[in-house]
Amino acid sequence: MIIALGTDHAGFELKEIVKKFLEDSGYEVKDFGAYEYESTDNYPDFINPTAQFDSENDAMGIIFGGSGQGEAMAANRYKDVRAAVFYDGPDEIIAL
Repeated sequence: MIIALGTDHAGFELKEIVKKFLEDSGYEVKDFGAYEYESTDNYPDFINPTAQFDSENDAMGIIFGGSGQGEAMAANRYKDVRAAVFYDGPDEIIAL
C-alpha cells in the first residue's frame, strides 16, 4: 500500500516523524512535501497534490497542518477523498 504524505511548515516536523515510522514499518511512502521547514510556504501547494494522488490512485494519505480546517477543505475537493480532522497535540493530523 502506498501512503501519501503532505504538509506545509505547520506539520513539517510531525510529517518527518510519521514518514520514518511508516517506512520503517514497510510501507511505501510518497512524500509531497514540504521537504524543508519554510515558515512562509502555503498548504495548498502540498495538500492539493497529495489529495489528487490519493484520488487518482485509490491510495491512502495523511496530511498535516495548523488548524487542519483549510487543509481538510482543500483535500475534500477531490473525487473520492474524504478528509477528517484529528486533533492530538500541537500539530494536527488529517487522514484521507
